[in-house]
Amino acid sequence: MYHGRHEVEVSRDCPAVSVPYGAPVTIEKGCMAQITQKLGGSYTVYVDGNLYRVEGVDADALGFEPTEAVETVVPEGELTVESVRDMAWSLLATCYDPEIPVDIVNLGLVYRCEVDVVGEDQFKIDVDMTLTAPGCGMGTMIADEAKVKLQSIHGVVNVNVNLVWDPPWGREMMSEHARLEMGMM
Repeated sequence: MYHGRHEVEVSRDCPAVSVPYGAPVTIEKGCMAQITQKLGGSYTVYVDGNLYRVEGVDADALGFEPTEAVETVVPEGELTVESVRDMAWSLLATCYDPEIPVDIVNLGLVYRCEVDVVGEDQFKIDVDMTLTAPGCGMGTMIADEAKVKLQSIHGVVNVNVNLVWDPPWGREMMSEHARLEMGMM
């Protein structure tokens, strides 16, 4: 996790997404950006009174090493439903809402992660997740990030990530770790 805030000058025009609306924007070269969060391979920056999410592949614009696309993850040992499920939960815990410094698993946003065999050493993953608020424009982006990360698991040939609204999310769904991190204990 990235702790502390510091300001950087954006070194080149940088693609980003506005938070919480999810609209694509370009942060212009020369702008001053305050980095508020670096989690799960992306950055949340504050520029001219607005929050934006910058993907790791564009980290060089913020003065960091860019990260490549998600690499294939191979579970240790024999591929089983259990090993793929464990890896799926681990990868879901690397997805973050850009406004909240807690992963989607500890926030209680993932309701279901089911792994099924579809062939020899081939699996499909179905995930049901929600958001802290139904109107959050970042929902599709967070769900897409989860899907890409789950598709990186060796042997996974199909991933469905569904945004669901029932039951509605509530703070009681957060893990103790999340509540502690958010100062709610």
